[in-house]
Amino acid sequence: MTEYNEFAEALIDQLLVEINEEKENSDLASKIDEDSSFNVTFDSLEDASKEIFPWVKQKILDYTGLTVPENTKMEFPELLELKKLKGRRIFTTENAREFVDSLVDAISKEDIGKISSLMKQDTVKYLVYSTYAKNYISKISVTFGDYLDDTIYLNKLFFSILPKIKLYSQGHPYESGYEVIKSSYIGAIKMTMLEESIHAIQRNLYKSNKEAVKKVNEIYEDLAKIILDLDDSTLSKIFDYMNLEPVPDEFPIAKRANLFFVLNPENFILGTLPPDQMATKEGQIDTKLSEMIPQLSDIYRKWLKPRQQQHAAMTVIQGMASFSIRNILKDDPDFKNYLNVFKGIDLSAFHAQTNLGINFTDATYTKLGKEAFKKLIDEPPNTMELKDSQLYLNRINQ
Repeated sequence: MTEYNEFAEALIDQLLVEINEEKENSDLASKIDEDSSFNVTFDSLEDASKEIFPWVKQKILDYTGLTVPENTKMEFPELLELKKLKGRRIFTTENAREFVDSLVDAISKEDIGKISSLMKQDTVKYLVYSTYAKNYISKISVTFGDYLDDTIYLNKLFFSILPKIKLYSQGHPYESGYEVIKSSYIGAIKMTMLEESIHAIQRNLYKSNKEAVKKVNEIYEDLAKIILDLDDSTLSKIFDYMNLEPVPDEFPIAKRANLFFVLNPENFILGTLPPDQMATKEGQIDTKLSEMIPQLSDIYRKWLKPRQQQHAAMTVIQGMASFSIRNILKDDPDFKNYLNVFKGIDLSAFHAQTNLGINFTDATYTKLGKEAFKKLIDEPPNTMELKDSQLYLNRINQ
């Protein structure tokens, strides 16, 4: 077995829990369909979504003052197509697009030979993008939906099996729990469509995030190339100096891959420096390490600004959506049933879950009302302002 094959097998092994979960859910759904005693049905995802969409758009307009773009459409991909869509959400450098699409396709099909071939073809791109691919595909069988390029995507497999598995697990008589499960199912669709429709109005933020991620990935590609080009002697000295777990010399790619993941600024800088502090501090690069890898300080310096931009954009994207959902659905009985039945929590527990983006949106909304949403999209905050909403308010009010 080649070293490339071992990498490919390891990647698939990391996804085995998700792969098995997908198969188990599909098998259970098939079993339910074959059980003649289970004779209840739910509205199809397509029909329910088309009925809910006008309601969603009106709710967003009423609450935010913003209109969901007219060209926003809905699609209902099967699992394999949804995985490929997730691959398109990896914002690559221009010359990596085809490689990443091929890699995601190979991972989706569990094609170890193809994954190995791609790694051999371009090890730099594999090191940079394989982790993205793994993380984006992970847990996809329980992914509700996504948004990309004017399209809301809803997970057809998940929504088609979600209500019937829950109802079936409650046992006979199925009819007694039908209305609550149906309401929960509708609540899940409402929540998902609200979230993805809010993303549809955040085009400026999405553009900012996309451009930042491309720059970050360009820097990662540069770092991967630097590390792959290290001679064996320097590589061994770095491992000894950093006290890294030894890797046998017969695995030269694995040894360099380990160093790449250790020195990747997402790990090396953010491992000790939280994202909300990135605006005021820079990772200190050890002098001895800089001597062995002279380009490292410049790599980290170039990485910081686009990573800050990415962090700020995604914090607002997610925070605004979560904040809006909380308030739009706070009195919705379907959403309350969804939380209770599928999440096992009540509304108060749901509202108690906060993060930087939600808190920042809340603070801005408290001062500006619905005008806050347009301001956050047109004039997004930086990482310093995310920590102190008054700094942001002072700037936009000048």
